[in-house]
Amino acid sequence: MNTMIRAALASVPVLLALAGCSPDGGRPTASLPAPASQASTPPVPTPSAAVTRILDRVAADQLLRNSGVTLQWINWNTRGTANARDDAGVIRLTASQASSNGPGRLWLDGRVTEIGADYFVFSGTIRITDTPDAGRRCEATREDWRFAVTQNRPYWRLRTFEWCDELTDYIDIYKPAAGH
Repeated sequence: MNTMIRAALASVPVLLALAGCSPDGGRPTASLPAPASQASTPPVPTPSAAVTRILDRVAADQLLRNSGVTLQWINWNTRGTANARDDAGVIRLTASQASSNGPGRLWLDGRVTEIGADYFVFSGTIRITDTPDAGRRCEATREDWRFAVTQNRPYWRLRTFEWCDELTDYIDIYKPAAGH
């Protein structure tokens, strides 16, 4: 019986070697990289990684130095903060305004995809809560929010006025005061 066990154990390495063989000569094909001529093209950057297209440097500088944000339902005279910053060529924009005498809130977060002399395009989320009425909640994420300066005003106004519930929302981001 020892002879049978020894013979069986002696054949194990041969069986293991044969198990690794494949019909095409033993070369595994699934894990080999594609030849250079068949290699895939590098991935295209996602829109979130694309740099901001700046068509007007003065306007871009004004946005980076803005002087705040307002939503007419909260307060025209007391601005909220708008933080625009250059993050490796991408202008990121975060803004908020809170009512001083109630729960009303405005919030924006995203990036600027393009800026021209009198407009910029914002890709991100805008949220309005509890204003002008308690319980109101409007939130949307889009890639094409357009803010524009009209009639030589000192701010960019969101041009999509009735984006939520048929109420007209004036969201304004103010240029820096003269001399700042």
